[in-house]
Amino acid sequence: MPADRHYPQRHQVYINGVYYPPDQAMISVFDAAVMLGDMVTESTRTFRHVPFKLDEHLARLYKSLKVTRINPGLSLPEMRKVTLEVLATNLPHVPPHEDVWIVHNISRGRSVAGADPTKQLSPATVIIFTQPMILRDWARFYREGCHAVTPMSRAVPPQALDARIKNRSRMAYTLAEMEVKLVDPQAQGILLDLDGNVAENKGGNFFIVDDEGTLKTPPTRNALAGISRATVLELAASLGIPTQVTDFQLYDIYTAAEAFFTSTPYCIMPATRINGLPVGDGQVGPLTKRLLAAWSELVGVDIVAQAERHLTAV
Repeated sequence: MPADRHYPQRHQVYINGVYYPPDQAMISVFDAAVMLGDMVTESTRTFRHVPFKLDEHLARLYKSLKVTRINPGLSLPEMRKVTLEVLATNLPHVPPHEDVWIVHNISRGRSVAGADPTKQLSPATVIIFTQPMILRDWARFYREGCHAVTPMSRAVPPQALDARIKNRSRMAYTLAEMEVKLVDPQAQGILLDLDGNVAENKGGNFFIVDDEGTLKTPPTRNALAGISRATVLELAASLGIPTQVTDFQLYDIYTAAEAFFTSTPYCIMPATRINGLPVGDGQVGPLTKRLLAAWSELVGVDIVAQAERHLTAV
């Protein structure tokens, strides 16, 4: 495997209008991102080096910026232009058969400790960078399915922080994922809300297929309004698969025919066990496979094959 798959030293990092090599890309220790975790974020991936739904990702980013009252100093069209410039700068270092993340991190700027955490000493900090899309850790789940586990910790309630604000304050998710890994180091977490409804994963959404063939996913009251989630609902509509956005509980996963996660890097990750119990017959289901195939056709990339190449790369 090329050395820069993990350490992309040739991928330039954009910070407030200047490009830096990764080892020189730095922000102040007094930045609001460091002082308070006060930063919104967005992650887009490419297929065949073309950003997938970049406009939708940027629209969501600007909704997060509005709600958090962070002025990035760039209009949405300007942000899109800069984003494509960052990608174009770094694509010459990406092999033709590989793809990348495009990451936006935007903080409120330099902060000052004191009584008012909204005060800032500089314009916003705007960071845009690309990273190799490393799929090794998820690749085997396309065939085997993953083990989904619910942690003891619950999702942050929307009364405290709306899950639709995609932010870098991830401590609650990280602690919950630690609880998941105590059960199974390879497990993928499913957060429940305070009422026991399924909410979301640490970085994605969750779907089940009931025994009548209806595809169900939780509402965005307790979950990120995922771009991948929306893509699955669009693909399901094109395939004539009935869908329902509704609350459901662990019982419904235990008794479902199929289940899967959705997120930007892996698109669809089948789940064949939930808290030690098989989902359906314990195999990746036919509807999940149909949706994966449809997504691959949509983007012109065999999603499963691309990920599985990472299992054998050296």
